[in-house]
Amino acid sequence: MPRVVITGAGTINALGHDVPSTFDAFANAQGGIGPLDIPDVDRLSVRVAGQVRDWTATEHFDLRGLSLYDRMTQFALWSARQAVAQSGLVFDEALGLRAGVILGTAGGGLGTIDDSYRAVYAEGKNRVHPLTVPRLMASAGVSHISMTYGLRGPAFTVSTACASSNHAMGLAYQMVRSGAAPVMLTGGAEAMLTFGGLKAWEGLRVMATDACRPFSADRTGMVQSEGAAVFVFEAYKHARARGATILAEVVGFSMCSDAHDIVMPSADGAVRAMRGALEDAGLEPGQVDYINAHGTGTRANDANEAMAIRTVFGPSPPLVSSTKGAHGHIIGGTGAVEALACLMALRDGVVAPTLGYQKPDPDCALDVVPNTARKADVKVAMTNAFAFGGLNAVLVLRRI
Repeated sequence: MPRVVITGAGTINALGHDVPSTFDAFANAQGGIGPLDIPDVDRLSVRVAGQVRDWTATEHFDLRGLSLYDRMTQFALWSARQAVAQSGLVFDEALGLRAGVILGTAGGGLGTIDDSYRAVYAEGKNRVHPLTVPRLMASAGVSHISMTYGLRGPAFTVSTACASSNHAMGLAYQMVRSGAAPVMLTGGAEAMLTFGGLKAWEGLRVMATDACRPFSADRTGMVQSEGAAVFVFEAYKHARARGATILAEVVGFSMCSDAHDIVMPSADGAVRAMRGALEDAGLEPGQVDYINAHGTGTRANDANEAMAIRTVFGPSPPLVSSTKGAHGHIIGGTGAVEALACLMALRDGVVAPTLGYQKPDPDCALDVVPNTARKADVKVAMTNAFAFGGLNAVLVLRRI
C-alpha cells in the first residue's frame, strides 16, 4: 500500500493565526487562554476561553463569501489556504478529479445557530438570514474547501465529539493509503464559543473557571476554545515525484468504541486504540518517543488516560504532554491542532509543554513535560483523542 506523508499544514487557534506563531507559542510556553469576549458573557459562570483574537474576516474573504461562511468555515478555509500554499500543490483537472477533503467538527456552524435562535426567541424576529441553513451545516467547511480548490474526490465531514479531527485524519490517511485518492486535505475546525453553546457545557459541570491544568493534582476541568488546523496528506510517491518538502509520515491509525458510558471514559478503549495504532504502524511501544495526550484537565479523563498509557507502554512510558493547557479544548477541532505539536516535535526536536501543571498527581504518574518545552530526539509521535460516548481515535506519525 502507498506510504502517506504530510506536505502542508495550516492553522488558526488561540495561540496564533498560522503554524509558525503556534510553534513559537508552544516552544516558549505561551498560553492563549484568557477572558472570554462574547455577548452576554456576564450571564455565564465560566468566563475564560481559548478565543481566537484579532481575527478580521473581511481581511481574508470577500463579502459575498462571508455571507456564506460561519466562523467555523472561515477558520477551516483559512487553515486550508495555508496548508495548500505550503504544499505547493496545484489542483489541475486530473488531480482535482481524484483529490478530496475530510474534516472533523462537533458543533458545525454553531455561531450561526446561536445568532438565529437569538433573533427569533430573544429579539422576536420572524425571519432569519436566508442562507442560515448553508451556513450552519456541519459539512459547510468541507464543501467550501472542495469548491475553492476544485476537489471532486471523497469529501465529507466527521462528527465524533472531541475525536472528530482524529477520525477525519485517520480516514483521510486510509483513503490515500488504499489508493482511493492521491491527495486529501484533512483536519478539523470548531467555533463553539457562543452563549448557548457555553451554557450547555456549563450544565455538564466539567468546566474550569480559571485555567486548564492537565494531569495536575489541582486540576478543576477543561477550558473550551476555538480554531482549526488543516493538513495535506499525500501519497509518498506523488510527493517525491514533484519534489515536495515532506513534514512527516503518517504510519498508523486506530479507532474503536468503549460501548461503556456517554460521558465517562474507559481505560480499556484507550488501551485498545493505542495498541491498534501501534499495530497498524508496525511499531513496538518502546519505539514511541512522544505522546500528545487527550489530557482535558478533568479528573476522570486524565487519570484514565494515564492508566491506559502505562498499561500500553509499561513503567517507563515516553514523554507525554497535553497542549490543551495552552490553547484549550477545541472540541471537534482539537486533534488537528494537537497534531501540530507532534509535527514540531518530529521536525524541530522540541516537545510542547503541559501548561498549568502545579502539583503531581499519583494517579497521573507520567513525565508530562511541565510548563517548559523540552528538547528531545523524537522519531515517532502518537496523538490521542478520546471523546464523549467512548469514541477513540489514535494516530501515529514518524519523522522522515
